[in-house]
Amino acid sequence: MVNDSSQRPSPEQLLAQIQLEERRERRGKLKVFLGYAAGVGKSFQMLDEGRRRRERGEDVVVCATQPQYPAEIQAILPRLEVIPTLKTGESESIDVPAVIRRHPQVALIDGLAYDNPPGSPNAYRWQDVEQLLEAGISVITSVNLQYLEKLRDEVERITGKRAPYSIPRGFLDSSADEIVVVDAPAIQSLLHGATPADRAALLAEQHKLSRLRELALLVAASVVDHQLESYLRSHGVDQSWGVQERILVCVTPRSNAAEMLESGRRNADRFQGECYVAYVQQPALSQEDRAILQQNLDYARKLGAQVEILSGLDALEAILRFAHQKGITQIFMGHSMREGGWRRLWSNSIERLIRSAEGIDVIVYPH
Repeated sequence: MVNDSSQRPSPEQLLAQIQLEERRERRGKLKVFLGYAAGVGKSFQMLDEGRRRRERGEDVVVCATQPQYPAEIQAILPRLEVIPTLKTGESESIDVPAVIRRHPQVALIDGLAYDNPPGSPNAYRWQDVEQLLEAGISVITSVNLQYLEKLRDEVERITGKRAPYSIPRGFLDSSADEIVVVDAPAIQSLLHGATPADRAALLAEQHKLSRLRELALLVAASVVDHQLESYLRSHGVDQSWGVQERILVCVTPRSNAAEMLESGRRNADRFQGECYVAYVQQPALSQEDRAILQQNLDYARKLGAQVEILSGLDALEAILRFAHQKGITQIFMGHSMREGGWRRLWSNSIERLIRSAEGIDVIVYPH
């Protein structure tokens, strides 16, 4: 029977809470200006905030800039201390050791998604940022939406352009303390007096920007969701809800789960959520069952789902325990349409799951 009663935190949970608090205290804060279109002004906002912080007495330095800036940004740079970048041919990288030695309160880093030159200690700029945060230096940075790995395909479908490099899908969720969506200028005023051809082009551009803005807001919501989850866990509060969707697809060795896996992935992507795939270990599988199971798990990994192998004497309890740990919002379960004892047993398990999964939607897929 599933036990929904509250329990005291285990020693492992208490240790994890203490470690999380200690890490939070020593680690720098990360603020990200997120643009969803080129030229929206994220670099200006980032550097202007650095200027204002410096004028208020904070120790602020610039560690990385873009090759070219408009005049309004060029006017800000002389008011800020700049730590020169390292030159490798025509490429530049942050001088991380110099920044750590200088140890400012805040480092300004434009272009979070850049790759570092070959031979650099870190291959990517976001790894430099991670190193500075671990050193206790707060970072304010900027990035465009198309450089977020989990959105590259979607942004390409909208704009027809693909970013040449990217930031891993989990970096902002796990590292960002604050995210600011920088809005594009309104197009509405340009529509007045436009020719029919220009008007059609402007409306098409406005539609693209609206879709990109929606994605950017979902990214910001995801960051807030992870902050809330981290806060609650650090205070010993378990929760099974959040801003974003978390889909759990439960697979068995008894059926081809491709349709269910694809649906779970689509639902998670629609809201920029997370997709988990879980299998509860069973003894003495036949060769055929092992082959089907491996096929399901391989396809789940191909779709980018996080695959978890669970264990427990009661499969239902193992699934619900994992679901509550991860804050799952939807559980996808397959249901065999074949007659026999297995179908009756699994039908009873699904009924138990629906009764016990309070606050979690259960979707049953016939196989």
